[in-house]
Amino acid sequence: MEIENLKAMSLPELEELAGRIRERILDVVSRNGGHLSSTLGATDLIVAMHYVFDASKDPFIFDVSHQAYAHKLLTGRWEAFETLRQFGGISGYTKPSESPYDYYIAGHSSTSVSLAVGAAKAIRLRGEEGERIPVVMIGDGAMSAGMVYEALNELGDRKYPAIIILNDNEMSIAKPIGAISRMLSQAMASPFYQRFKERTEQMLEHFPESARYMAKRMEEGMRMITPGILFEEMGLEYIGPVNGHNIEQLIETLQTAKELQKPVIVHAQTTKGKGYKIAEGYYEHWHGVGPFDKESGQSLKKSTEPSATKIFSDKLCELAEKNEKIVGVTAAMPSGTGMKQLMEKFPDRFWDVGIAEQHAVTSMGPLAKEGYKPFVAIYSTFLQRGYDQVIHDISIMNLPVAFAIDRAGIVGEDGETHQGAFDISYLRTVPNMTLFAPRDNATLELAVEFAAGYPTPCAFRYPRGAMGLENGRYPARAFETGRAEYLEEEGEILLIGYGNGVGRAVAVADLLRERGVNAAVLDLRFVKPIDTETLEKAAKKWNRWYVFSDGAKMGGVASAVAEALMPETHRKVSITSFEYPDRFIEHGKTAKVEESMGLLPKQLAERIVKDLQR
Repeated sequence: MEIENLKAMSLPELEELAGRIRERILDVVSRNGGHLSSTLGATDLIVAMHYVFDASKDPFIFDVSHQAYAHKLLTGRWEAFETLRQFGGISGYTKPSESPYDYYIAGHSSTSVSLAVGAAKAIRLRGEEGERIPVVMIGDGAMSAGMVYEALNELGDRKYPAIIILNDNEMSIAKPIGAISRMLSQAMASPFYQRFKERTEQMLEHFPESARYMAKRMEEGMRMITPGILFEEMGLEYIGPVNGHNIEQLIETLQTAKELQKPVIVHAQTTKGKGYKIAEGYYEHWHGVGPFDKESGQSLKKSTEPSATKIFSDKLCELAEKNEKIVGVTAAMPSGTGMKQLMEKFPDRFWDVGIAEQHAVTSMGPLAKEGYKPFVAIYSTFLQRGYDQVIHDISIMNLPVAFAIDRAGIVGEDGETHQGAFDISYLRTVPNMTLFAPRDNATLELAVEFAAGYPTPCAFRYPRGAMGLENGRYPARAFETGRAEYLEEEGEILLIGYGNGVGRAVAVADLLRERGVNAAVLDLRFVKPIDTETLEKAAKKWNRWYVFSDGAKMGGVASAVAEALMPETHRKVSITSFEYPDRFIEHGKTAKVEESMGLLPKQLAERIVKDLQR
């Protein structure tokens, strides 16, 4: 598909194209998995965007960008779309290294308006206003993040030309009141109204102040029954709501917005999952999906192992039933973090605050101060957004907030922006913070129990999907602050595992045994405080240590181990880290990604054998 051809299409041809795009998305996502309902709902908007604007020069900025599949299909990736989210294939998000039509990388929410402000500043500095204009697509859910309003505040003040398409698929910004509101909104979206408004404003400049005041109050009165008042008060033009599936109306509205050469909000109402009846409407499980049967909508992914998220959720629910002081929060991920079960059972004690990780963290501080036990359940990649709050609002006051870090380690197909590689490194530097990790289902339950009674800030991490170590292979013992645990005490070398890395260490030990090499295995359990006493004793028995964790090598577990040793001990011990290299980790199935980094158990066993032979 060439986008040059799109601009010559008739309206029926554009509508037929949108249908073909939806079919292509549905076909590939049903086989590969991916983000479905949001991208189906945005298809008509994206077709209209490409018709009115020029993606070869106008910055197209997609917030989060998981809804940009239609954009990929319209910009020369129709055939390559077959490889969506596969290792070595195209990304599920916009990625400038993949295509010149992808202006910016995005995977986290609510960055788009700030990016548009930056692009608009560059366009003005280059003297290209009137020739280029930033075009943003942002979902209504992303509007819950404060960063959006910081950017809108500057945009409204400086009046840089920019088009912000608010893709409202849940009507969560505001609900228009009845038929009168719909009629007025449609009228305000028309080119006639925008021209009339501009001419009236020019004419009123020559009228007395009282007449200008009355005219302004009349317009404000009309807007009070539409959602536009919020944006108008920030100094932005507002057009809408418009039907986000009426391509003709969308094209007309976007052309009007483009001609204004101002910052304009275009409010489009869409239906999630549009074109695939099974997924149409607000169904959270259709947001991100694994492979499924198109006819029935049934998942093709069968798993007998409970996920770590489910283990966490069930255990926290059990504890919350016994202890009314336990409370919790998540940031727009109630199902993904397992908090949905608790929100339904204890609606006054567990909250979803939307895409607002900073607020989520800070809001739990006073609850801890008032004697409650808050659990903050957030993905590793998204906790990065609340890092200052972890330090400033929780740790400095040494408040007993527990951070349940989901999706720690490789998360697979979502790629660079979502891999949970950095939480060990970025939390290990924070004073008053205790860091620990379970190795299997039973110790995950014990980790939740330990966190529930811990008197100061703490964080524990667990992977997406099932834990890596077979449950029950080793007895589960309660956590003791700063104490490690041997799983295998005899061997020629020492394998040290942390969290899900313990499962990899055990798998490597099994493979080494087949090669005639016996290895001791130590579950570190705590990376802060670390078990210095056990490590010092271990140095008297083994001089070759190999460290396993699902985290970044820089500032990671091996670094913590090395820092814990006395200088004379450190000189006697060779420490090899099998952690993630110092680069952003691409997308693909987890096993493929780990293989590319040489981190599969068979690869690691081979590296150790060669190391020992040297």
